[in-house]
Amino acid sequence: MNNDDLQLLVSKSMPFGKYQGRLFADLPGYYLAWFARKGFPPGETGRLLALMHEIDHNGLRHLLDPLRGS
Repeated sequence: MNNDDLQLLVSKSMPFGKYQGRLFADLPGYYLAWFARKGFPPGETGRLLALMHEIDHNGLRHLLDPLRGS
């Protein structure tokens, strides 16, 4: 994880799939868990999905709230 990844979670949208266009930070936990079981895609998208899964799994979504809208 680099310093900009948390900001990307609240500003970048999912590029494909059922939740295309939704912010990474707003993806539902079951969707993130599905990727964790099946495998994250390569590249930045996979890195952000894995990070968001860790945040969600550990109940830390609230830590992203101050970053929204900035």
